[in-house]
Amino acid sequence: MQGPAQARLIQEGWTSFLVKVHNEAQITAELVPESLNAKPVLHKSTSAHRMKPENAISAGEIDNQFIEMAIYQGRPLKKNLSGLNIEYFILQIYTRERGKREVKLGFNVGQGTQDIGFRNTVDILFDILPAVKVKLNISDVGGLPTMASFIITDGKERFVSEENKSQAEDYRLTMASRQHWQEGLRDDKIQYALETQKKLTGIFPLPSRRLAAKDEFPDFFFQPQIYRYSGEHVWLPPGQYFVQYGRGPEYLTEYSQINVPEGTDSINVDFQLKRWINMSELGWYSADHHIHAAGCSHYESPEEGVLPEHMWRQVLGEDLNMGNNLTWGPSWYYQKQFFTAENYELSDDRNIMRYDVEVSGFPSSHAGHIVLLNLQEDDYPGTTVIEEWPSWTLPVLSWAKDQGGITGYAHSGWGLAPIEPTDELPNYILPKMDGIGANEYIVTVTHDVIDFYSAGDTPWPAELNMWYHVLNSGFKTRISGETDFPCISDERVGRARIYAKLEEGLDFQDYMSALLDGKSYVSDGFSHLIDFKVDNLELGSSGSLLSLKDAGTVNVTLNAAAFLNQQQDEAGRVIGQLNPYQSPYWHIERSRINESRQVAVELIVNGEVIDQQEITADGHWNNLKFNCELSQSSWIAIRIPYSSHTNPIFIEIAGNPICIKKSVEWCRASVDQCWEQKSKRFKAEEMDAAKAGYDFARTIYDELLAKE
Repeated sequence: MQGPAQARLIQEGWTSFLVKVHNEAQITAELVPESLNAKPVLHKSTSAHRMKPENAISAGEIDNQFIEMAIYQGRPLKKNLSGLNIEYFILQIYTRERGKREVKLGFNVGQGTQDIGFRNTVDILFDILPAVKVKLNISDVGGLPTMASFIITDGKERFVSEENKSQAEDYRLTMASRQHWQEGLRDDKIQYALETQKKLTGIFPLPSRRLAAKDEFPDFFFQPQIYRYSGEHVWLPPGQYFVQYGRGPEYLTEYSQINVPEGTDSINVDFQLKRWINMSELGWYSADHHIHAAGCSHYESPEEGVLPEHMWRQVLGEDLNMGNNLTWGPSWYYQKQFFTAENYELSDDRNIMRYDVEVSGFPSSHAGHIVLLNLQEDDYPGTTVIEEWPSWTLPVLSWAKDQGGITGYAHSGWGLAPIEPTDELPNYILPKMDGIGANEYIVTVTHDVIDFYSAGDTPWPAELNMWYHVLNSGFKTRISGETDFPCISDERVGRARIYAKLEEGLDFQDYMSALLDGKSYVSDGFSHLIDFKVDNLELGSSGSLLSLKDAGTVNVTLNAAAFLNQQQDEAGRVIGQLNPYQSPYWHIERSRINESRQVAVELIVNGEVIDQQEITADGHWNNLKFNCELSQSSWIAIRIPYSSHTNPIFIEIAGNPICIKKSVEWCRASVDQCWEQKSKRFKAEEMDAAKAGYDFARTIYDELLAKE
């Protein structure tokens, strides 16, 4: 029954009510609030090609499902009844609505006691007071208005107790509260204590009630942050808030507090963004070739993923010059309507978004997911449904190349971990070939249908080991950076990215050319390696190929910059302790030397570290020079471990191609390993062609060994 408390709520905020329980049965079960009005407004993707009918949520249901409820569990209160005849609980209610709304409210004490028909609920008419409209005035460097990322919290935990940090089971309540660096923590062996302003506690607007398909601003429920352009707003109830804001890795992350007063309709708050570096001013433009608008953390209901304009805000808010939105298996038939073979209509001279394809959730996926860029057609010839596509990757890659597509494998390291564990790079242990990364790459690279190899989102040793060995065998595949948002990480787009040198500003076709030419490097955005030259041949020029008559010494030059906070914080300390197979896999904090602000810039020759120099990661450029003695044809690259890696410059001596016997042997054995793992899932009608394709690769490696 309803008590004497005022039936009043606050828009976009929490209100607490005292609940008196007559526990005549003296049970000790959990007290669970229930309401038709608190049902979910979305259903996370099930990876289905089409939305499952049982997950459908109608517009009418969404309009009526406007509250969130939680029993407060902080000391001295607990979520379970104590067994006393009379006891009290605090019920917290959140809503995004305003005005007068009726709520059906009830409680249960576990299985068998739920009021399935909501017959024993009480109807309460709430008066919902309006929140304050907080207008965000955001200035970029130079004073221009811009889009930025904001994490707004009040530091109050409402869903779990301080004693019990295990999260609730509802993904809508938990996904946004995970720190990105907690992804790799599998146990509690690494202890940490964050400052209140850096905790993801008490997030506003409440993530579980965000719905991009309906909201004024399309904020994602699985992220703590929201994105706002200068002049846009967020609704907040009166109170004190912590704000963390920035705009991707080239900007400084800033912290502030705002006070939202009572008795006012709106306030203005100014935010000045600060950069530590501006790569586009130097002609280097960032891209993430692998982001998604459906699947993984996205919802499949009420709509099958989010819209282009929703993803566009993510790209702008992370200062990503180009985002390649890949349609793939989940919600394929709905999302493919956005493929146009052209840039997204809002693209301009500073930002581009484009829809292309990841062949994932298709019959060939077991052999490796592939990224197809610059497509003109997104349906494989002779198919009407996904199930009709090829069951191995070579035919799909050939089809894409025939139409001018740019091809590569996604999340390369999945399935390439060594059969005997090691963190060494390079290593000569066979890869497992049991995943969905660049597994069949070892075969298809010999068919000349692969343009790039993805890096930045899988374990560093597994990811790079394959690439190094293939380069050592004389192939010249370039690397490109990807995040696989929101799958491998749903933190943000552009967590790993490629930076390409463009001479005449941002242009999609020019970017594809730079990718093909290797006029680029991969980075987490917190370190940068530019002006890389070997004997004055610049990366990306003349095919990155330097021809020498004789063995001898070459001169290597570059400019390097990186940024780390002067003092390592708790998050950085945790990341620095993770092993290479724990996420985040690429992160500048892994590069920090001990607790200093130094990082190593390494000279790589044929996959081996030949020399290194330390720089201070204070955001300033460092002009570096190396001398390198070469006795055979080689490739040279520069890297900052776990943060950035250039594409290679190839040096041929006396006309001889690069051919390192031990690597070729590794590649040859890996073809057999791949066949052993993958051939069982090839369609019967494709088996002969697949066997011929693998035999061709075996022959190529055998011929290289014979020549060597």
